[in-house]
Amino acid sequence: MVRPSATHHELKHRTIEAGAARSATFRRVYDAAIEDVWDACTDPARLRRWYAPVQGDLRVGGEFTQGDFGPGRVVLCEAPARLVVALGGGDPAPDELELRLTSDGEQTILELEHTTTFDSHEIGGQMFDAIYCMGGGYGPRLETLDWFLRGDLPEDLDATGLHRRDDLRPAIEHSMAKLAELLDADTIKR
Repeated sequence: MVRPSATHHELKHRTIEAGAARSATFRRVYDAAIEDVWDACTDPARLRRWYAPVQGDLRVGGEFTQGDFGPGRVVLCEAPARLVVALGGGDPAPDELELRLTSDGEQTILELEHTTTFDSHEIGGQMFDAIYCMGGGYGPRLETLDWFLRGDLPEDLDATGLHRRDDLRPAIEHSMAKLAELLDADTIKR
């Protein structure tokens, strides 16, 4: 069962090492212990099932790849509560991803904040706002993480093709629509 409205979205402006940036924060509560959610978000074998194939050195300072999402570098790791990675290669990297987990009894609050210095992103020959595009990537992945943690993830699920799955269209459309609303209301235009 897809529950896209379970994800809360937020838009912020901040500065990262690469410069002025905007960030999209995705917040969701999972019915799982913080250690299980952390492991699902940091173990390459588990990430491959619901997120993307991740390979490389996942220690602080280590570099990795995440399928078609490109290269990254682990900047900070405070298990099981906080992980910061620089994304996109280069020094400084143009993007930063921060995972924050908070235990709430038998549940875990996940906050995923993707910060980018890019204004736009090309998909299929068309240019889109970079923040708007994040909805199409993280919307379905936060759903598949939920399925994975509940033991409901289809065995044949290909995490690299989530955007092609009809059953995940509601998650993609909901997340992109929420980000579009936030972008429309944003008073700080780039």
